[in-house]
Amino acid sequence: MDNNSLNYHDKLNRENIEKLRELLDTLPKFCKTFFRGMNDTISSRTKIAYAYDLRVFFEFIMKNNSYCRQYAMTELPLEVLDMIGREDIEDYLDYLSLYKNGENEEVINDERGKSRKLASLRSFYNYFFRNELISSNPPALVPMPKLHEKEIIRLEPDEVADLLDRVEAGTDLTKKQLNYHNKTALRDTALLTLLLGTGIRVSECVGLDINDIDWKNDRIKVRRKGGYEDVVYFGEEVHDALAAYMDERRHIIPNEGHEDAFFLSLQNRRISVRAVENLVKKYASSVSLKKITPHKLRSTFGTNLYQETGDIYLVADVLGHKDVNTTRKHYAAMKDEHKRRAAKAIRLREE
Repeated sequence: MDNNSLNYHDKLNRENIEKLRELLDTLPKFCKTFFRGMNDTISSRTKIAYAYDLRVFFEFIMKNNSYCRQYAMTELPLEVLDMIGREDIEDYLDYLSLYKNGENEEVINDERGKSRKLASLRSFYNYFFRNELISSNPPALVPMPKLHEKEIIRLEPDEVADLLDRVEAGTDLTKKQLNYHNKTALRDTALLTLLLGTGIRVSECVGLDINDIDWKNDRIKVRRKGGYEDVVYFGEEVHDALAAYMDERRHIIPNEGHEDAFFLSLQNRRISVRAVENLVKKYASSVSLKKITPHKLRSTFGTNLYQETGDIYLVADVLGHKDVNTTRKHYAAMKDEHKRRAAKAIRLREE
């Protein structure tokens, strides 16, 4: 099939499959068995993350195990897994705190990074252990790093209004930035209004096609994590911002292969995730000292929706979380904030 005939998400999936194959060619041959056995519901992007994590693990093993050093990484035999014990896994987690990658760059992992890599290793070992291809499963014996609760970083209502005003007017931009802003004001306003007004992911935003917008019913079709399609509704402010940009978009001639894309770059190609991240950073830096990313705009929407409705299941559904516990983990802590406010509101003695 011609790559130009694929939609954005299918193109991205094809690129990820090709990248995964490249990574697998650098790993021990038995790793391919694991990836073939992985659940088809796991996205190609997640599989790539697993492959990177496993490569870090095998690089560590080859540095610290004299038996393994006699092999090229691709030639490591499966029985190597049975030569690794619990203490080796604990040493690996300690190594992850600070190490140098293949480009000799320092890499630092906090407890979340370590937790993800241990989870990848557990899945890897579990597969071979369940299929009775190895006799031990040391990663299962190592407890997951304790994760500290992260504060939800979000914009306050006045900061949201200020941000959108600045996007429209180009306030506090440099002369060079203003030159670009004159060409992108409608697009940038529509993009940030959409993110703040629907809570969609940045990947869902850049993947939006013109035909995905249902103007009559004020809704868009998005491709969620995991590949399934979903419908997201939007309000009047989002409608007006999208419609204003659509009037401009009709007069832009896109590059070949980007005809369907709704949001275009100045090069008339589908806008990239990195470009959206940069423009959010550019506008938000003058509004708040907080480090605001597209995901923080998603958190802002989720927080506002939960504050207005108190319905964690509704928030999970709108954000596209398959497991409500994912949503609860991020937003249920707000109930404690409400309780703290109530406690501070009561005065027992006059000051």
